[in-house]
Amino acid sequence: MAVLKALRRQPVIPLALLTLVAVLVLSATGQGLIARWIATIVVGGFVLGTLIQMIREMLRGRFGLDVLAIVAMVATLAVGEYVASLIIVLMLSGGEALEDFAARRAKRELTALLERSPQTAHVVTTDGEGEGELVRDVPVDEVAIGDVLLIRPSEIVPVDCELLTEEVSFDESSLTGESLPVTRTAGETVLSGAVNGTHIARARALRRSADSQYQQILALVRQAQDSRAPVVRLADRFAIPFTAVSLLLGGLAWALSGEAVRFAEVLVLATPCPLLIAAPVAFLGGLSRSAKDGIVLKGGAVIETLSRVRSAAFDKTGTLTRGRPALVDVRPAAGFTAEEVLGLAASAEQYSSHALAAGIRAAARDRGLVAETAEDASEVATNGVMARIGGRTVVVGKPAYVASLVPEFARTDLAAGQAAAYVAIDGRHAGALVLADAPRPESPGVVAWLRDHGVGQIVMLTGDTAATADPIAAQVGIAEVHAELLPDDKVRLARDLSPRPLMMVGDGVNDAPVLAAADVGIAMGAKGATAAGEAADAVILVDSLAKVAHAVEIGRHTVRVALTAIWIGIGLSVALMIVAMTGVIPAVVGALVQELVDLATILYALRALRGPLTPERSFAAQDPADGIRTRHDDSERTRL
Repeated sequence: MAVLKALRRQPVIPLALLTLVAVLVLSATGQGLIARWIATIVVGGFVLGTLIQMIREMLRGRFGLDVLAIVAMVATLAVGEYVASLIIVLMLSGGEALEDFAARRAKRELTALLERSPQTAHVVTTDGEGEGELVRDVPVDEVAIGDVLLIRPSEIVPVDCELLTEEVSFDESSLTGESLPVTRTAGETVLSGAVNGTHIARARALRRSADSQYQQILALVRQAQDSRAPVVRLADRFAIPFTAVSLLLGGLAWALSGEAVRFAEVLVLATPCPLLIAAPVAFLGGLSRSAKDGIVLKGGAVIETLSRVRSAAFDKTGTLTRGRPALVDVRPAAGFTAEEVLGLAASAEQYSSHALAAGIRAAARDRGLVAETAEDASEVATNGVMARIGGRTVVVGKPAYVASLVPEFARTDLAAGQAAAYVAIDGRHAGALVLADAPRPESPGVVAWLRDHGVGQIVMLTGDTAATADPIAAQVGIAEVHAELLPDDKVRLARDLSPRPLMMVGDGVNDAPVLAAADVGIAMGAKGATAAGEAADAVILVDSLAKVAHAVEIGRHTVRVALTAIWIGIGLSVALMIVAMTGVIPAVVGALVQELVDLATILYALRALRGPLTPERSFAAQDPADGIRTRHDDSERTRL
C-alpha cells in the first residue's frame, strides 16, 4: 500500500523504469531504432515538462539548476546515449521521491501535532430536573467558557480548562517535551493537548477551542510547514556559477577530445539534485528537531536568523524570572510559629485568587503542611481572604486590609523585588509571608552561554522599576538594564540595538510589539501567552529559558549541515566531471554514479534531525558573569 502511494506521488518513476526495460530489451533483440525513438519520446516529454517549470521559476525571478539537467538529457540523446538519458530521468524523479520521503521524515514531529488535534468534548449537564447528570458529546468548537467537561482516561484535553478533580496525572509531552507524567491538582490550569492518565477527570473550560493552547500551537505549526527556507534561495545562488563551470568543463572536454560524446559524459555528472534537495531537507529537519525539543519555529527563515544572532534582549518577569512569586521567608509575630502561620494562611488561600496565593499554597505543600478545609470563606477582591478553619478565624491579604481588622499591626521590611502577604489569626496580627519573583535557576547559565557563543550584546528591557530590575540583572549576569519602559520604548530600543541580528525573548502581551520588531522574537509560551506567541517568530512550549539557547544551537547546527550538504554536492560533482573529461567514465556509468552522489548528499542533510545539545542541567550550574550594571531609567513610567 505504501509503495503504491509513493508511485502515485511520483508517476514518472514507473514510466521511466518501464521505458528503460523496454529499450534494453529492444536493443538486445536488434530493434535499436525503435528503442531510440521510444527513449526520445519519453525523455523529450520529461524535458518539455522540466523546461516549462524552469520558465515559470525564471518568471518569478529565480534562476535554478534545471538547465543543467535539460542540457544533459538533450546532449545524451543527441549522441545516441539514450540509456544514459533515461537514467538521468530516473535520477531526477528519484531525487524528487527522496525529497518527498525526507520531508515526510523530517516533518514527523510537526505533523503528529496536527493529527492529534482534539475533535470532541464530553460536556456534563443536568437532566433538566436537577436529579442527575447527563454527559453529551459535542464538537470541540462548541465548548463554551464555564462548561464542565468530563475527560476520560487516555483522552486528549479538548480546551484549556481548570481542573475540578482533586488530583490527576497528565502526559504533556506533546506540548512541553517533558516525557514524565505531570500531576495537576484541583484549581490548576490544564492546557489543551495534554493527555489524561488512568483516571476520569472533571474540569471547567477556561477558553474556547480557538483560543486554547493546542490550537495556537497548531497555527504555528502550519506556518512552519508552509515556510520556504532562505538557504534554498542560497542554493539557487549557486546555480549560475555551477552551471557555468559545468558547461565550461563539458565544452573543454569536447574541444580537447574532438568527440561530442565527451560533452554528454561530463554533463551527466553535473545534474543538480544535491543542491536542489539537500538544503530544504536540512531545514525541515531543523524544524522537526526543534518541535521535538519543545520549540516551535515559524519557518526556515527563523532558523537562519537564529544561526546568526549577535545581540539578545530579555524581558524580566516571566522570562528571566518564573513570573510566579515564591515564598522566601515566613516572619511570625510574637506568640505564633512559622508553621502555624504558613499552614493556616495556605488553608485560607485555597479560596483566594490573588497573585500571591499560589506561591503560598506551593510553599506549604513543599514543607509537608496539609491544607485544611474551611467551614466558611469569603474574599474581598484585590484585598484579601477571610476563612474560618478549625474554629479559628484567619485573614490573609494586603497590609491596609489586615490592619483594618486587628488592633495591633506592624509592617515588615522588604527588599527590592519582594512582596508580602500579611496574616491575622483570631483578631491578632500573626506575621507576614514574604514572596519574591526570583530568577529562573537556568537564567545565569543561559546568559553566560550566549555570551560565550558570540552574542556580545545582552540587555534587559523591562517595564518594572529599576529597583526591582537591577538585582535580577545582577543575579543573571546582565550588565545593561533599561527599566520602566512602555511597549513603544521597548520597540525603539530594540531597533537601535547592535550588532544585528537581534533576538528578543519575552512572554507577556506587552512584549508582543517588540517581539514582532526584533530580527527574531522568541515567546515563552508555556503559560499560554497567545498574543506574544502570535507576534513572535518562535515559541518555547516548555517552561525553561534553556530552550532559548537550544533554539540558537539548533539554528547554527542546521545551517552548518545545509551548507555542508551543498558543498559536498558541488565538490563531488566537479571532481567527477574532471575525471569524466578524460573519457574513463561512460555516460551510463556517470549517470549511475551521480545517483549515489545525490543519495549521499541527502543522507548527510538528514543530520539536521540530530546533533548534540547542551544539557539543561549545565545551564543551571553556571554562575552569572561578573560585570558592572548600567541602569537606564527612561523617565517615570507606569509599571507594565
